[in-house]
Amino acid sequence: MNGNALIVHGGAPTAVINASLYGAVKEAKKHDCIDKIYAAIGGSGAVIREQFLDMKTVDEQRLELLPFTPASAIGTSRDHLEPEDYRTIARVIEKNDIKYVFFNGGNGSMDACGKVYSACRELGVDVQVVGIPKTIDNDIAVTDHAPGFGSAARYIAATVSEISQDVRALPIHVSVVEAMGRNAGWIAAASALARSGDGDGPDLIYLPERPFIEEEFLADVKALVDKKGGVVVVASEGLTGPDGKPIVEPIFQVGRATYYGDVSAHLANLVIKKLGIKARSEKPGICGRASIAFQSAVDREEAILAGAEAVKAAVEGETGVMIGFERLPGAEYAVRPIRIPIQQVMLTERTMPDEFINRRGNGVTDAFVEWCRPLIGEPLRTFVTFKNDL
Repeated sequence: MNGNALIVHGGAPTAVINASLYGAVKEAKKHDCIDKIYAAIGGSGAVIREQFLDMKTVDEQRLELLPFTPASAIGTSRDHLEPEDYRTIARVIEKNDIKYVFFNGGNGSMDACGKVYSACRELGVDVQVVGIPKTIDNDIAVTDHAPGFGSAARYIAATVSEISQDVRALPIHVSVVEAMGRNAGWIAAASALARSGDGDGPDLIYLPERPFIEEEFLADVKALVDKKGGVVVVASEGLTGPDGKPIVEPIFQVGRATYYGDVSAHLANLVIKKLGIKARSEKPGICGRASIAFQSAVDREEAILAGAEAVKAAVEGETGVMIGFERLPGAEYAVRPIRIPIQQVMLTERTMPDEFINRRGNGVTDAFVEWCRPLIGEPLRTFVTFKNDL
């Protein structure tokens, strides 16, 4: 089927969303059936406004920078789309002779992808629609993991590793690090990869998959302070209490967009006020969302693969699917790309399974560490301490 292609970024950017763009553009150039390779400049709303750049006109040297450029080079958005907007997008697709559409984003963007697919079918627009996964939160269903998570995991693990060295050197306070992730604890859990086996942190990890019990938290912290002096805690931004309500009231919330309160500051204040122990909070926030300094090479290559596989699927006649990864059995880490019906991933949130969370709910299991370790790429830096030599 001859015509143009369209690539759209949606939701928050990552360290590797541009790598998927690179993979899709490079693969699209191989196929004579694809004429122009449009990129929507500014997310889904840009499609309605027809703000398109033909990526074939971009100099090759600039394209080669994409896999190593943070955030989204073409711009992304969290535009709220109404049913009529999807029909408008379908008409724009038809008007611009677009035969291949690729939505690159998380489960919200996959919802938009599925709705564009349905709107095109409803209006009789002949087009292949394929999703390319992207999220630091790793909460997209079915796929083993999503591009973007490996780099976010590397960032949190490396950052917590360095904080742990500081706290171990001067063990006079509790350091609480807040991790992004909304209702899924994958990023917070990945901080466990900071542990070297030499007594460094994180000492405690709290995930939104378990209710946060203040009394247990304070008891855990007190016991560790008595034992080692300095303590490192990692807490997910989405922690909720036994009543299911956030432990810190969100600052702002519209639909799925939630601006969480300072969970780390709240926990540090609890330690100070109720235990009389020095504490401080750290909130990396978007520093860890698109950090190229801590980009995982594995994540980058898999993101490129996801983009390329989406184009291959569309050219082969697949539509209404998202590219995902299936982890292969064996001692060496390997995945193969799979094609998942888009209906299975539309706004479906994948959280940490029970086997990855310890019994008390203040840490993760060895099974999680084994699952996560390959995704962050090369091993983290090794540090030295002489405090245990005496």
